[in-house]
Amino acid sequence: MNDERTPAARGFALPAEWEPHEATWLAWPHNRRDWPGRMGAIPWAVADVAKKIAGGEAVRMMVRDASEERRARGHLARQGVDLSRVRFHRIPTDRFWTRDAGPIALRRRGRPGLAVAGFAFNAWAKYRDCRRDARVAERAARAAGLPLVPVERDGRRVVLEGGAVDVNGQGAILATEECLLDPEVQVRNPGFGRLDYEAVFRDVLGAPRAIWLGKGIAGDDTHGHVDDVARFVGPRTVVLAREDDPADPNHAALSENRERLASARLEDGSHPEVVDLPMPRPIAFEGRRVPASYANFYVANAAVLVPTFNDPADREALGVLAELFPDRTVVGVHALDLVWGLGTIHCMTQQLPGPPASP
Repeated sequence: MNDERTPAARGFALPAEWEPHEATWLAWPHNRRDWPGRMGAIPWAVADVAKKIAGGEAVRMMVRDASEERRARGHLARQGVDLSRVRFHRIPTDRFWTRDAGPIALRRRGRPGLAVAGFAFNAWAKYRDCRRDARVAERAARAAGLPLVPVERDGRRVVLEGGAVDVNGQGAILATEECLLDPEVQVRNPGFGRLDYEAVFRDVLGAPRAIWLGKGIAGDDTHGHVDDVARFVGPRTVVLAREDDPADPNHAALSENRERLASARLEDGSHPEVVDLPMPRPIAFEGRRVPASYANFYVANAAVLVPTFNDPADREALGVLAELFPDRTVVGVHALDLVWGLGTIHCMTQQLPGPPASP
């Protein structure tokens, strides 16, 4: 991927999440194994998210079949979602974590044009039941009328989930070494090293400046997705999860990530501004810690949707993000049920970029 055929060489790049969206992709939840004992609450949580997103953009909802579409329509209507803003697509899924299996759409700089990056998906190199999810990006691209650009390196498809990276839309990208560079645990691309990933970031996502953090947070079954740790909230600003309790396993990892960000450089050579985002108190179900993090927010056109956990830090997290996104309404979404499935708001959403904002 080092010639004029790369997406970046043709002018494509992954826009920042706060740039305009045409729509947001969601999938209707159906896998009861992901939320044992709590599945009844999940469709209502999804409908709540869809309603908040639909206030500023369309929703593209993936359903398995006609029967599931009828159930989804009923839930959405009962929760007051404007169904004229929702388009349903018969795209079967194994799970509903659309950030990772869904279409990562690139936008052409300076002129109209979108394409979907054809990354492979292997269920975080952990689960076997991903046959349907592995085709979601391809099917979603076809449904949206977009070309699918194969992503290969050394003759094999590259695996990359949307939650493993975060960009500022100007050439910088965040990722963790734990997720992408661990040579033994949940290895997405065996034999890949730092330079291989940086070539993918540069040539496919249009992000040549990689900022490598260390570890993710405790309880994360993706083995270190960055969207629970640190997120760009502007071209030069990163929010970073902070754990104040020295006895908590997240304290050391997040402190090291702060040190890494302090010495990091953006695409223009400057240091990013780092803003602290608190962590909620540890949450466990049936003795298992889950990855509860306010960093798993989603920036929609009209609102920033932030997971909340009935925690005293909820208010602080919402306040921090409200100051950083003065042009959007920052709203909390109750996520105690969602997080039992080991993900929350960012994990379940994937933006479809719209035309760039007018200068």
